Amino acid sequence: MLMKRLISILLIIILSFNFSLVYGDTAFTAKSYLLMDFNSGEIILSNNEHEKLPPASITKIMTLLIAMEYLDNGTIELGDKVFVSESASKVIGTSVYLDAGEVQTVENLLKAICIRSANDASIALAVHIAGSEEAFVELMNERAVQLGMENTHFNNSSGLPSENHYTTSNDIAIMSRELMKHVRIIPYLTTWMEDIEVGKSKTSIQTMVNTNRLLKDYEGANGIKTGSTSEAKYCLSASARRGDLQLIAVVMAAESSTLRFSEAMKLLDYGFSNYDSVTIGKKGDVVANIPIEKGETDILPLMLERDSYLLLTKTNMGNIEKQINYPEFINAPIAQGQKVGELVVGLDGEEVDRINLLSKSEINKASLGKILKNVWQNFLFNK
Repeated sequence: MLMKRLISILLIIILSFNFSLVYGDTAFTAKSYLLMDFNSGEIILSNNEHEKLPPASITKIMTLLIAMEYLDNGTIELGDKVFVSESASKVIGTSVYLDAGEVQTVENLLKAICIRSANDASIALAVHIAGSEEAFVELMNERAVQLGMENTHFNNSSGLPSENHYTTSNDIAIMSRELMKHVRIIPYLTTWMEDIEVGKSKTSIQTMVNTNRLLKDYEGANGIKTGSTSEAKYCLSASARRGDLQLIAVVMAAESSTLRFSEAMKLLDYGFSNYDSVTIGKKGDVVANIPIEKGETDILPLMLERDSYLLLTKTNMGNIEKQINYPEFINAPIAQGQKVGELVVGLDGEEVDRINLLSKSEINKASLGKILKNVWQNFLFNK
C-alpha cells in the first residue's frame, strides 16, 4: 500500500515537472484551449475543450470553409462578381466599408475576411453563395454536423454576438483542420498587409493589416483566425508548420489579446518540442502490384485510399511495422477504386492504423484471343 502511494506521488511530481519545463511559471488563464496534430487529428493537450462558448470571428472559419468547398467544386470562382447587399453594407463591427450595390470579386472578399476579419465581406460572400445569410447559416450548421462538431450552433456568418451562437475549442479545431486541407486558402491567411479598392466607383482604398500577430512573431505560422467581442473575450485558432509537423492551437475566452497569442504560442511550443509527425503514406501512393488473371493487362497497381500519419513523441519514436495484405492474384474485370487489400500499420507490436488498398485503374476482361495467347505462352514457357 505504501509502495503504491509512493509511486502515485512520484508520477504526480514527474508530470508537474514536465508541465513546468514546457510552460514555465505561467499557468494558462484562457477558459478553454486545445492543441491538435493537423495530420492525424490527434489531440495533444486540452482543457474545457467541450465547453460551449461564443466564438466571435472564429465563426468565419466555417464561412471560409464553405467558400473553399464551393470553389473546389466549381460552384463559384475567384473572379465571380459579387453584388454587395444592403444587409452586408450596414453590418456593425469590423469591416472594409463596402457600399450597398457595389461589385466585388469573390477573391477580394476572401482577402477581406482572412486579413481584416471583415463582417461586411462575410455577409456579402454568404449571400452570393446561398442567396441570403439565413440560407448560408443553414449550410454552416449542416456542415458542422457532417464534421462531427457536436457542440456547435451558428446564427450568422460573421460571429457577431447572438443568442444560441456557440462552439467549443474541440469543434473549432475540427473545422480549422478541415479548412487547412484547402491549401489555396493559406496565401490569404498569411498575407500580412494588402490594399483593396472599395465603393461603387472604387475610389476608396482600404489598407488591410492581418489581425493574426503570430504571422510576424512565430516561426512557421500559417493561419488561421482571431476573434474578439466583449462576450467572447479574446479567441484564436492558430496553425503552424515546421517540417512534417503541423499543429493547430485553439484558445478561447482569454482575458486579453496579448494572452491569447502568448498562450497559443505556449501550446505550439509544447507540440514542436515534444512531438514529430511520421508519414506512413499519402492518398494515391502505389504500395504494391498484384497479378491479374484474364485481364487486358497483367499487373494492377494498388494505391492507398487515404493519407496515414503517426504522431510520435521525440523521446520514444517506437518501432513502426507495415504489413500489406492482398490476394496472390485477382480476376478481371476490376473497377477503378475497387478495394483489393489493406495496409496494416503497427507500432511496437500493436495495430494503430488500417488503410484500404484500391485499384489504381480500371481493368477490363481480356478478349478470348488474348486469353488463348496467354495460355499458349504459359504452355511453351512451362514445357
